[in-house]
Amino acid sequence: MASKAAPSCRLVFCLLISAAVLRPGLGLYTVSSTYGDTIIMPCRLDVPQNLMFGKWKYEKPDGSPVFIAFRSSTKKSVQYDDVPEYKDRLSLSENYTLSISNARISDEKRFVCMLVTEDNVYEAPTIVKVFKQPSKPEIVSKAPFLETEQLKKLGDCISKDSYPEGNITWYRSGRVLQPLEGVVDIVFKKEMDPVTQLYTMTSSLEYKTTKADIHMPFTCSVTYYGPSGQKTVYSEQAVFDIYYPTEQVTIQVLPPRSAIKEGDNITLKCLGNGNPPPEEFFFYLPGQPEGIRSSNTYTLTDMRRNASGDYRCSLTDKKSMIASTSITVHYLDLSLNPSGEVTKQIGDALPISCTISASRNATVVWMKDNTRLKSSPSFSSLQYQDAGNYVCETALQEVEGLKKRESLTLIVEGKPQIRMTKIIDPRGLSKTVICHVEGFPKPAIQWTITGSGSVINQAKESPYINGKYYSKIIISPEENVTLTCTAENQLERTVNSLNVSAISIPEHDEADEISDENREKVNDQAKLIVGIVVGLLLAALVAGVVYWLYMKKSKTASKHVNKDLGNLEENKKLEENNHKTEA
Repeated sequence: MASKAAPSCRLVFCLLISAAVLRPGLGLYTVSSTYGDTIIMPCRLDVPQNLMFGKWKYEKPDGSPVFIAFRSSTKKSVQYDDVPEYKDRLSLSENYTLSISNARISDEKRFVCMLVTEDNVYEAPTIVKVFKQPSKPEIVSKAPFLETEQLKKLGDCISKDSYPEGNITWYRSGRVLQPLEGVVDIVFKKEMDPVTQLYTMTSSLEYKTTKADIHMPFTCSVTYYGPSGQKTVYSEQAVFDIYYPTEQVTIQVLPPRSAIKEGDNITLKCLGNGNPPPEEFFFYLPGQPEGIRSSNTYTLTDMRRNASGDYRCSLTDKKSMIASTSITVHYLDLSLNPSGEVTKQIGDALPISCTISASRNATVVWMKDNTRLKSSPSFSSLQYQDAGNYVCETALQEVEGLKKRESLTLIVEGKPQIRMTKIIDPRGLSKTVICHVEGFPKPAIQWTITGSGSVINQAKESPYINGKYYSKIIISPEENVTLTCTAENQLERTVNSLNVSAISIPEHDEADEISDENREKVNDQAKLIVGIVVGLLLAALVAGVVYWLYMKKSKTASKHVNKDLGNLEENKKLEENNHKTEA
């Protein structure tokens, strides 16, 4: 038995050696795995009936074998070779399927499953491929800004931990950027970590921008291969500030308003359409050839009419690029003559002038005591009612807030003037004496009885209007009296008297002394008397006509009576004659 076993062992050893050296031309089987996952490699051989054991090996780059796992078919035991990189990572199942946990890039090898019988060795090779998805690409080292007409580095697109290495592509607004001399320059490089054997890819982009790139997004992507094929991962968008030179200058007047008037404060603002915008400008004022260097604003205070003109601004480094605006400072002057408080005497003449000077046609309005006048006031003979507060107001309708006004307070003075009238009660029981007074300042009225000097304090006064008012008293004198009315103001003292007869003495109202308040009453009484007289005359006329008609009828009737009587007498005589004849 021993002699037979020894040759058998020698045969198996020879077969293993030859299997390790000889590589039968079996078709290659590939297992793809993701980095960090478990690699599962089935033994793609049918297990023979006389199997002694199975083994797994991998081949070094030089072709030499490295055995890593052994499983006996009889003892059902598994042994793993002392290979440091696979320590505690291998698992060989009963059907000789080999599993390798925590897949690494270094596991990309040619593994071979070997099933050994007493007279043969069967092999099935498996190629292991390991894939690692790269990190999401990121644009780093981004330029703070890009300048037109300059080739400048935009940034780096970087993607890490890839296997195999991926490819990076740049995009502008979703379109692929292709290298173009002087416009697009792309430099790609990759680095492998010596420990993990993973790749880091970096793509640097230099780009000549234009104003068309304003707000345009730039992105990059990495394309890589995985177990299921080719895939692409995109970065986040990056938008860059585009710098470009100023091509146009504009000037503004702040705050915006439709018109500028004297006294206004304005600010000139100069703007350039470049990016970044210019920070300094030259400002040129009307009549000043030299510019004033300032920031993009220049303030003018308390504008005057002589400041009207063209205002300009330009770049400090390119004075030919200039902008201008025309400014008109509107003004309004008003002169009222006379003005303030003016005192005149009644009957005086007073010419008034309101003179306007303005940058445009102005409207003029006259007011008296807050009431609008239809025309400008002018006085050839002042009356008390002309006194009052006059205002001349003017405005420019197109210019907000541009108004002027001047006022005149006119005082019309006059010495007291007295006119006395009296009214008799129709019943004859009393008499009303009225003292009409004109004058300004308002005269004070006092009643006295001449002779006795007694002061009458029971007078009634009317309202003082336009320099006029009256005072009246009602008396019932038992004897003839003389009433005196005294009117006095700061200018003069005036006295007037009126004789009033006793109640018992008939007296008629003075036609020329009928007061305004009783004139209508007198007229009504006169109309009544005339009506009565006319009525009486008409009644007498009617009575006369009636009487005449009556008398006429009476005469006619008497004639008829006489005639009738004559006829009767003739009849009597005839009858008598008849009687005589019969006898």
